[in-house]
Amino acid sequence: MPRLQIPSKMARVLTTKARVIVLIGGRSSGKSEGVGRILMMKAQTESADILCGREYQNSIDDSVHKLLSSLVGKLGVEGANVRDNKIDFMEGGGFRYKGFSRNSEAVKSAQDFKYSWVEEAQNISQASIDDLLPTIRSKGSKLFFTANPQSSEDPFSKRFIMPFLADILDKGSYEDDMHLIIMMNWRDNPWHGELESQRLWDYENLPRAKYDWIWEGAFNDSVDDALIMSEWFDACIDAHLKLGFSPVGARMSSHDPSDMGEDSKGYAFRHGSVVLDAQEKKNGNINEGGDWATGLAIGNQSDTYTWDCDGMGVGLARQTDKAFEGKGSNISMFKGSESPDYPDSIYSPSNKSDIANQKTNKEVFKNKRAQYYFLLRDRIHNTYRAVAHGEYHDPDEMLSFSSKIECLSKIRAEVCRIPVKPNANGLCELYTKPTMKSKFGIASPNLADSIMMLMRQPHRVNKSAHIPRPIKQMGRR
Repeated sequence: MPRLQIPSKMARVLTTKARVIVLIGGRSSGKSEGVGRILMMKAQTESADILCGREYQNSIDDSVHKLLSSLVGKLGVEGANVRDNKIDFMEGGGFRYKGFSRNSEAVKSAQDFKYSWVEEAQNISQASIDDLLPTIRSKGSKLFFTANPQSSEDPFSKRFIMPFLADILDKGSYEDDMHLIIMMNWRDNPWHGELESQRLWDYENLPRAKYDWIWEGAFNDSVDDALIMSEWFDACIDAHLKLGFSPVGARMSSHDPSDMGEDSKGYAFRHGSVVLDAQEKKNGNINEGGDWATGLAIGNQSDTYTWDCDGMGVGLARQTDKAFEGKGSNISMFKGSESPDYPDSIYSPSNKSDIANQKTNKEVFKNKRAQYYFLLRDRIHNTYRAVAHGEYHDPDEMLSFSSKIECLSKIRAEVCRIPVKPNANGLCELYTKPTMKSKFGIASPNLADSIMMLMRQPHRVNKSAHIPRPIKQMGRR
């Protein structure tokens, strides 16, 4: 076989003792062809059987068969018999292709393969990961994954990227006894040149978050018709430090409850225009979650506390009243499905337009959930304009997220994956949580909803109240 040529950043793949080898990055990084070359060598020199899989493979055209077949000719590989749906070698070994999503047995029956390669691994399900890792287990076996990451909350990212993200970003790779993870992008590929003109065009014309995802292997925490762009959110991280304003004003906490099951419980806290804390609780029943959230709110000396009462959350009223008894905090329930707060107040008033032509909250928003998510969007966008473009905005109309929040990447993923729902009457509307899950495969955004509820202004109530009495009217000044 001719001398193996791969990008130099991949050289560690040939010497590592790690069993799981993950190559992540953007377009034109050379990672897929590099893995193809390595596995072609192993198939030929070791007579190794290699499983090439994807989560979704409706036909052989969806596999890496075309890439591998082209390498046989490009590299002058001897003894390879290329067929329509497989490659065999005269001395034994070869490549087979499987889709995982519709046939879990396709993974479980693959124990005789020495190597596996999952291309487009960002799409792999948790079930396929759980099946594959223990199945490829013969002596000297290795599992290869190549991916351009999607959301930081996808199963692939949560298993193979997020636990090691600090090292990956700092050093470009991570290695331990089990894993070798390498970040590769266009600048690591000596054969990138032919796509440089396309990269430069994308750099000048695409939104920065989309460019970073396509070419730099960044997470794609956005969706079509997203309410909040990820580059806006990124500008808000430590914006109070970048712009020089301090946490001043009410100390506000919120809680998005859930019962036993897949959904986490959410909690968020902001002081003035700075979100200082956000957490999730993955276990316990709804009452245990309520105790957890009120304890955090009291610990943060919150002036106000709000929780979602759509659904079972309404049953937390007595428990919450008792928790805050004698504390002097203003507490209120939030029902996102109800009509907007302050329905006759003008949304985003402007001196440049006649008052008769300006729309009220009830003419703009379908319900409270849409109202306060759009207010969250407005504050985040104001902050982005201030940080990225130097525009002046009142700090009271901006929002900063402290970089000390441990689950900040998950908040980003949730906040930037809220799609806007078309409304026949032109109202601003968002999909419900169940619809987001069934239609888009987006898990319940409990942290994002907790952040959204922080946008509701303080209310002068001492017990849990369904209809608040505002301190001041909703709307921009």
